[in-house]
Amino acid sequence: MKLPIALSNRHVHLSQADIETLFGAGHELTHFKPLSQPGQYACEEKVDLVGPKGTIKGVRVLGPARPSTQVEISLADGFALGVKAPIKESGDIAGTPGVKLVGPAGEVELQEGVIVASRHIHMSLEDAKNFGVEDKQIVKVRTFGPRAVVFENVLVRANANFALEMHVDVEEGNAAAVRNGDMVELIAE
Repeated sequence: MKLPIALSNRHVHLSQADIETLFGAGHELTHFKPLSQPGQYACEEKVDLVGPKGTIKGVRVLGPARPSTQVEISLADGFALGVKAPIKESGDIAGTPGVKLVGPAGEVELQEGVIVASRHIHMSLEDAKNFGVEDKQIVKVRTFGPRAVVFENVLVRANANFALEMHVDVEEGNAAAVRNGDMVELIAE
């Protein structure tokens, strides 16, 4: 059972209140390009991340606005910022560290919200049925090629609004020498 994989670079999801603090009152995110998941898009807007040890400039904002601001970085980004970001499922930000976000109109000092996103597969409910898996199930995924690996601890996220795609961060993708759109094999446990 094969599916496409995509590499996710560092990015920021913002609440509407933080959008307005960073970019100005009444600001609406500017659509740059659509992402693979329906309704999700990369924005023209970028922010700087400022940690206790360093700064990463020009980090892309993804839309639409979310209930809570969340920063997704790689483990190496965490070292550069001086932030020990845990590996967690997107949206699970309780107890995570914060950073300062700097935009053209202001700054936001996050108390929490910085994570390294756990590897996961987005799929529709129909895809889940076809693959014989359920939402929240943990599976393995095999890649192919000269640096083939088996990713363990892959979270299935099944939802009627999702499109079939596995997401890993750039470090994981580069280690396995995969590129966006490469096909990988799901191994149900």
